[in-house]
Amino acid sequence: MSNAESGQRTLLGFDFGTKSIGIAVGQEITGTARPLVAFKANDGIPDWDLIEQQIKEWQPDLVIVGKPLNMDGTEQEITKRAIKFANRLTGRFNVKTEMHDERLTTKDAKARLFEEGGFKALQKGAIDSASAMIILEGWMESQYGAEL
Repeated sequence: MSNAESGQRTLLGFDFGTKSIGIAVGQEITGTARPLVAFKANDGIPDWDLIEQQIKEWQPDLVIVGKPLNMDGTEQEITKRAIKFANRLTGRFNVKTEMHDERLTTKDAKARLFEEGGFKALQKGAIDSASAMIILEGWMESQYGAEL
């Protein structure tokens, strides 16, 4: 992994789910992110080889995992599983991970995809990878605010 300075790092974002895990890539220098792919998960367990391929390809300086919370900010069962997933990413691939509040990202992703392509764009994998993109954008906004 590279040691890029803050503000110039490559980021991978993950939208963790028990059935699907969306992935997006982002660049701090441009403040932009784009959806990559979504992988099926078996009760929250991904194909780690597929995730490893993405990590090797993008060589992220930092990985952001969405933290699913209830609307009032409290944790739920899936929150613990997403944290465990982030910890496994760190342990398996030696990448630095951070969590980011992902409330409403799926709703935002669906709205954006519908605007761009109507109902045909609302496929599960597209929604999950777009959610990962929104998680990355939200994380960058929380770090750099109006600078973007």
